[in-house]
Amino acid sequence: MLSTRILTAVVALAAVLAALFLFPPLYFAVLVLLVVAAAAHEWARLARLTPAARVLFVLVVVVAGLALIFTQPARSTRGWSPAVVLGVCGVATAFWLLVATPWVVQRWPMRPGPALVITGWIVLLGAFVGLTELEARSPWLVLAAMAIVWIADTAAYFTGRAFGRRKLAPQVSPGKTWEGVYGALVAVALYALALAALGSRAGYAGPVDAASIAVWLAFAVAVAALSVVGDLFESWLKREAGVKDSGSLLPGHGGVLDRIDALLAAMPPLALAAWLALPTS
Repeated sequence: MLSTRILTAVVALAAVLAALFLFPPLYFAVLVLLVVAAAAHEWARLARLTPAARVLFVLVVVVAGLALIFTQPARSTRGWSPAVVLGVCGVATAFWLLVATPWVVQRWPMRPGPALVITGWIVLLGAFVGLTELEARSPWLVLAAMAIVWIADTAAYFTGRAFGRRKLAPQVSPGKTWEGVYGALVAVALYALALAALGSRAGYAGPVDAASIAVWLAFAVAVAALSVVGDLFESWLKREAGVKDSGSLLPGHGGVLDRIDALLAAMPPLALAAWLALPTS
C-alpha cells in the first residue's frame, strides 16, 4: 500500500512539473480542465446526484471551462481578463471565507440539491481559473503557491502526530488537531518570510518593507488556514455521503478531490493576490 502511494505521488508530481514547464498556457489550461472534470464527476457522486444529473453537472463545468479558454484571446500570454479573475475567483474566495467556514464549523447538512450543485460549480471553476491564472504568469508562481498548501499539510501532519492533543473537528475529520493547525501556520509563516525577499523577481514593484512583509505574512497564513477549511469541507462532504474516499482514480490516494481539496480553497485568493500585486506587462 505504501509503495503504491509513493509511486502514484511520484508519477503525479512528475506529470505536474512536465505540464507546468513544457506546456504552453493554452494546453496547460485544457489539461487542468480535464483534471477538474474528473473532480466534478466525484463531486457529483458525493452530492448524490442522479446519473443524468451527474452528466449534466460535469458537462456544465467542461463547457464553462472551454468557453473561458477559447473566448479569452489574450490569456496565452497575460492570463485571464480582470473580469474573469475578479468575478470567478472573487466569488470562490467569498464562498470559502463566508460560507464554507461556518458550514464546516456548524456542520450544516450536505443535502442533495441545488446548494451542493452550485457550490460545486463555484469551487471547481474558481480553482480552475485561479490555477491557470498563476501558470500564465509563471510556472514558478504556481509552485510557490502550491507549496503553501503542501507545507501546511506536511507540517500539520508531523506536528499533529508529535504534539496533537486537542481535536480540531472530531465529527468531521477525527485525525486533525489544533496543534497540527498551529504547526502548519508557523511553517507557512516561515516559508512566506523566506519568499518575501524574492518579491521583486516575481514582479512585485512596491517597497519590500516591514509593513508589506507583515501584510504578506498575514495573507499567506490566512491562505493556509483557508486550505484547512478546504480539507475539512471535503471531509464533511464525504462523511455526509457515507464514503471514505471521493473516488478511486489515484491508486493508494483515493480520488482527485482527496488530493486537491486544500488547493480548491487556496488557489482563488492566491490568484486574486497575484492579479493585484503582480501586474502583467
